[in-house]
Amino acid sequence: MNTLFQNLETKLSQIVVGQTGIIHGLLVALLSEGHVILEGVPGTAKTLLVKLLSRLIAADFRRIQLTPDVLPADVLGTSIFDLNSRTFRLRKGPIFTQVLLADEINRTPPKTQAALLEAMEERQVTLDGTTIPLSPLFWTVATQNPLEFEGTYPLPEAQLDRFLFKLVVDYPPASAEKQMLVNALGGFEARNLDRLPLEPVITVEQVLEARAQARQVKVEPPVQDYLLALIQGSRQQTNLLLGASPRAAVGWLRAAQSQAWLDGRDFVTPDDIKALAQPLLQHRLILRPEAQLDGTTLDQVITALLNRITVPR
Repeated sequence: MNTLFQNLETKLSQIVVGQTGIIHGLLVALLSEGHVILEGVPGTAKTLLVKLLSRLIAADFRRIQLTPDVLPADVLGTSIFDLNSRTFRLRKGPIFTQVLLADEINRTPPKTQAALLEAMEERQVTLDGTTIPLSPLFWTVATQNPLEFEGTYPLPEAQLDRFLFKLVVDYPPASAEKQMLVNALGGFEARNLDRLPLEPVITVEQVLEARAQARQVKVEPPVQDYLLALIQGSRQQTNLLLGASPRAAVGWLRAAQSQAWLDGRDFVTPDDIKALAQPLLQHRLILRPEAQLDGTTLDQVITALLNRITVPR
């Protein structure tokens, strides 16, 4: 089964060149049932990546372009009165899908951001007192631009904590960017994916089966203790206002299992834990104001935490 995921990763890397680390992170999150924030400057293929991934796993895909005037009903849906039957019927919103792209999530106000909370955590939506389950695959990828602060609404800690990873999408290296030009000259156009001969590499049912297999990967007590020491150590950092939550600990464990499974192993190593620290912690930790004034960065804090906690042998 993990061979199918390796083929999926290879196919994505062939089309979206220069973003192998981001692609791997997305697949780990998908296997771990963890939502993702993609942060990067415009034009770095964030939307393209999610659209391609949904195509290659044969999943339903919906995109919400979030703006300041988007209301919760635009995301969740609403009840409308049917004149013919004289009854109210539910018109489902775009959240009723398998892969949801919440584009520019920090451009929509808190009330609309909060509409995603129940769906992301409980995999269900409550409308007019009725609870409606979402797809077992339901997976949210949100994008945001780090540069434009005017007209944006920072995500609250409660919502940030519901994202497993924050993946920072940087510019590709020169060799990859040259390959993009070659692909463009060869006729590739990101807005015309329907013209590409894209056959699904894996099905939704196989993704769900792979999730179940990844949950069977063993995590020995010393590795569990190491993960717990990192979580608790983050809460004891003097330059942090907020450390990692218990939800982060469980998500880290699941992600490490997925990482090991993708590598073809049935056990988690401390290196699996360490490799996931940056994307898992950087959106959850909050620096104290005085630490920010001193020029301390979250990357430095996470690196110091990893260096301070003894790795089990």
